[in-house]
Amino acid sequence: MAFSFFGGVHPKENKIARDMPIQEFPEPDILVIPMSQHIGAPCKPLVKKGDLVTMGQKIGDNQGLCVPVHASVSGKVKAVEMRAHTSGTTVMSVVIENDHLDTLCEDCRPRTQADVDALTPEELMNIIREGGIVGMGGATFPTHVKLSSGLGKVDTIIVNAGECEPFITSDDRLCRELPHDLISGLKIIMKILGLNTAHIAIEDNKPEAAKALQEELTEADGITVDVLPAKYPQGAEKQMIYAVTGREVPSGGLPAAVGCAVFNAATCKAIHDCVYDGMPLIRRVVTVSGDIVMEPKNLMVPIGTSFNDLMEAVGHSENPYKVLSGGPMMGAALYDLSAPTIKGVNAVTILGKKNKYAVDEPQCLRCGKCIDACPMKLAPVLMYKALQSNDPEVMKSVHMLDCIECGCCAYTCPASVPLVLAFRSGKQILRNAMAAKK
Repeated sequence: MAFSFFGGVHPKENKIARDMPIQEFPEPDILVIPMSQHIGAPCKPLVKKGDLVTMGQKIGDNQGLCVPVHASVSGKVKAVEMRAHTSGTTVMSVVIENDHLDTLCEDCRPRTQADVDALTPEELMNIIREGGIVGMGGATFPTHVKLSSGLGKVDTIIVNAGECEPFITSDDRLCRELPHDLISGLKIIMKILGLNTAHIAIEDNKPEAAKALQEELTEADGITVDVLPAKYPQGAEKQMIYAVTGREVPSGGLPAAVGCAVFNAATCKAIHDCVYDGMPLIRRVVTVSGDIVMEPKNLMVPIGTSFNDLMEAVGHSENPYKVLSGGPMMGAALYDLSAPTIKGVNAVTILGKKNKYAVDEPQCLRCGKCIDACPMKLAPVLMYKALQSNDPEVMKSVHMLDCIECGCCAYTCPASVPLVLAFRSGKQILRNAMAAKK
């Protein structure tokens, strides 16, 4: 049974790349591999300028909440230095000059089904950790930590194939073209968590993907494909949990608090590649699309490929007004197109000047449309007022940290108030104030 979560919006889908099969993107001559591609401690480089590296070789790692990063091609380390990042900052990165030989690291060895069957949950989690697997829907939380923290607490596994953002079709194509790999990765998750059943949640605007998944399954698999009515932000973790189970994650709580664990479709595919093929997370499917894009595509892209390279692959009919890492609702505008794609980048969205909605001095009309749209049942109008007070206690009182930055409020705002940008700033102020008290 599908439940409809509170609020949400129905933006124009613009899935113009949905019928474009996944294409291999030609490897660039230069790739930049950031040491920060996940939530947690950045990696420390394990290589230096002049070193030769092989495809899949570990080139960065650290202790604590961290997963390693790997070379996505073979070649020579040209530099280890600060480079532009999708976060808008610069981070330590390993720059690799591609030799185009694709010499595979000797540690990347495939496993048979018998090999995998013999692995314990702890061994599987270690393989996933060493493979650098993170949440590939954008959150980039280390997957082995999510699995470890869910042991004994989770009774429901959900694969998030919702992909509710406009323009993005990477997971849609993944489900259509590689359903076996996705389901194989899901079965590994089920083994780790000791569960015999799971759900794959997908919106009803992706019938071909839902059919491909259902055809790959048998009753013995214990996996259900839940086809949900399309509504944004269905793909948000807490909304997905409610839509599938009817359970509400409490304020400040994690999915495990209601017995759930959610994994992105691309993450499941990456787990399969890591466990069976021995390949760490060094490439991913990226949708390159937008209203001025001439040839929208779904590309299998080596991690470290620049946004400039991807934009050249599709062409655009006018100078972009904005280029986003991600989709138009939750994506981050890029200030430097030389920044590389990282593990959490599922799309590049290129928008023209007709998308310029900025207002010089926006004024809240107090119409309340943002309240009706907020899927977290917050009051954005009060949150915006609290931000103007610059008082962390006032911000905390309106539950600003519960904001998931989905953009529903900004989408419905007739005054074009930049609400998401404001709340991102407010959340950082609040986090800084909380950290200062410790």
